[in-house]
Amino acid sequence: AILLDIEGTTTPISFVYDVLFPYAREHLDEYCARADKDEAVAAAISQLREEASVESRVSGKEMPDFGNGAPFARYLMDMDRKSTGLKMLQGLIWEKGYAEGSLKSEVFDDVPVALKKWREAGIRLRIFSSGSVLAQKLLFGHTKFGDLLEHFEGYHDTTTGPKRVADSYRAIAGAFGLPESEILFLSDVVEELDAAAQAGMKTGLMVRPGNKEADPGVHPVHKSFQELTD
Repeated sequence: AILLDIEGTTTPISFVYDVLFPYAREHLDEYCARADKDEAVAAAISQLREEASVESRVSGKEMPDFGNGAPFARYLMDMDRKSTGLKMLQGLIWEKGYAEGSLKSEVFDDVPVALKKWREAGIRLRIFSSGSVLAQKLLFGHTKFGDLLEHFEGYHDTTTGPKRVADSYRAIAGAFGLPESEILFLSDVVEELDAAAQAGMKTGLMVRPGNKEADPGVHPVHKSFQELTD
């Protein structure tokens, strides 16, 4: 099986930071105002409120006025935090953008070909991203290559666990129903690969255009999925 990261692995980092994040920021106030009418938005803001309380208690710092949730969400975005509540809210915002045609997701050109070859070869595929499961499905369901969702059997986000903790990868191996040693994890973040390797998975560092330079350490380096399919 293969477990894939998204940002910097299947999708250019520029799409996430230059398209998705600004779109979410632009519509934060609009969506947070829907909490009393939309259960999904209310659940995301409830999660954000809990995170704000924990962060204030742990850090001892005064948090931004929570308001309707938008100020704290903007604070988390400015800090580039992997917040479950923020990711839930962003996913809901992007859902409308994709539905309206305002958003069209990007994946690298080698991705759809590799996904098809892997699946035809009997290799099982899952995603592990800090973005919500909803956001993951929206991204792969609305690419310039069409809907790629058929290639994946499962999706994991921060509700499974942090991406830099070995137990998260053990949990995903359990979802696969496979020993960790039979799973390859591909990511552009060395710390994530270290955690996966600690859990017993095989690993590969993706070096894509726009990615930050990183010392791969013990992890094999790949510049495209084509290298792996070949």
